[in-house]
Amino acid sequence: TVLCDREQTCWCKVLCVDDREQQCFPFKPYRGITLKLSYVRDDPCFVDDLVAALHDATGKDGELLAGSPASFGICSESDSSSRPVLSELSVGIQRNDRRGVEVLDPAAVLVSDEDDQESIMVTFDLPQSQLLKMKPVLVLAFKSPPTDGELGVTFSSQSLQPNTQSACISARTLYILLTGKSSEGNVEQKWNISVQAKSPSTRENLKDVLIGGKSGSDIRLTPLLLFSAETGTDTRLVWRTSLSFLCELRRFLDAGLPQQSAEPPLLRLDSLQALPPLALDLSTSESLLAEIINSSAPTIFSFSSWSSSFPVRPGQLALSPALLGELGQRLEANERQIRELIRQGMVPQRASEKLERLRRLSAFQKQDSSAEGESQYCAFLLLKALQTVTRAYNMQRKLRAARADPSTRGPICGLGSLTVSLEKLVLGPQSADLNNCRGSCAIPLINGNNHAVLLTYHTEQGDVNERGPCCVPLAYDPLEVIDWNDEGSFLTSKPDMVAKECGCR
Repeated sequence: TVLCDREQTCWCKVLCVDDREQQCFPFKPYRGITLKLSYVRDDPCFVDDLVAALHDATGKDGELLAGSPASFGICSESDSSSRPVLSELSVGIQRNDRRGVEVLDPAAVLVSDEDDQESIMVTFDLPQSQLLKMKPVLVLAFKSPPTDGELGVTFSSQSLQPNTQSACISARTLYILLTGKSSEGNVEQKWNISVQAKSPSTRENLKDVLIGGKSGSDIRLTPLLLFSAETGTDTRLVWRTSLSFLCELRRFLDAGLPQQSAEPPLLRLDSLQALPPLALDLSTSESLLAEIINSSAPTIFSFSSWSSSFPVRPGQLALSPALLGELGQRLEANERQIRELIRQGMVPQRASEKLERLRRLSAFQKQDSSAEGESQYCAFLLLKALQTVTRAYNMQRKLRAARADPSTRGPICGLGSLTVSLEKLVLGPQSADLNNCRGSCAIPLINGNNHAVLLTYHTEQGDVNERGPCCVPLAYDPLEVIDWNDEGSFLTSKPDMVAKECGCR
């Protein structure tokens, strides 16, 4: 067996060859495997999502909410030391408004699996850091939780406190919390943790959770050391407000948009024709900004290139007082629509909480004509997100009304839903409804023209050499993509993407 990291470099008890396509070819393996990995997080919101999940784990009374234990792999009360740790972290993060949290990445992780041993040994190489003097919490984050049953696991190490800790991993588990011992931060450290399934019959399940369980699989856990400072401690913030705003925007879109019942086909944004990108900064044309603010086109928020050192720079806009007032009015109108959808139960209540935080992070006030450039920029992004959500539900209502219309004589030509899944580096939403036209084109024709009438005449006369009129899109909206890269943020329009009117042609 051989496993490689994301850079396709292999450290295994086998012989490996890397060709120019960066494929690794295993020879006959020795018993067991040893896998060394250096982690590069490819999700820009990884830390912010973790902090948000910890923040939302408890209610206002400080008690864990019903779904929180399962999300953090916590077993029953009598069998888990993680429950009070989760409560303490959550309450502290709420009290400090998500500030005072630091993280540390392991320099490398070594996974050793011997066939004749019941446990799997995981070694974390920790860099020198004064943070290690604080109380560390080792977070193991799942790329994709296991889907079959529940797996009971014990973690044992002299570096943990207590030395043995338990977790119960299920399909709802996103993170595992393990409390470590504080130590001197001026030396490199190794944490050797023995991981063992509580039931011997589930050892292969444990192996699958940790390392994919088969040749070529990617490791399924991402480790992170988390430190929570007390209120008032002079601690560097882990994330900047601009990145935190973007991550909260993604969580709002995930919560607010209609959920898909099945995974739609994947669409690569770079495969589409596009107009030249428009830089979103202080130099952006006022007329172009006015056009975008008034556009009803759906918006996709994307990172085209991401690395661990990705510079998320705060964006800025310079809107005139008149356009600033219009931006505020449209924000207010779309917010009212969202709150009405929440009141009707179509959008979950958690979307309201995320919307409130987005307003706080943007620091935008409608009446404030002196709003700063970054505040204007965040308000602009928020408006495009709100327009995307309200548009999705307005389209749903339109389609339902068309299906329920008693005057229709079966499937006549009209708009239908056509959803695509978006590539991995899209910040949100994760899918887009591009619509399509479907249905019959019988007399009387829907939005027909003279040529369609002519085609109908020929087919009714039995002319087999001519086609009948087809139900096709007559008008489109563009798909707007706001993209971040190392030079800043840009808006790109993908024209003729979203069908908005149908007819027979």
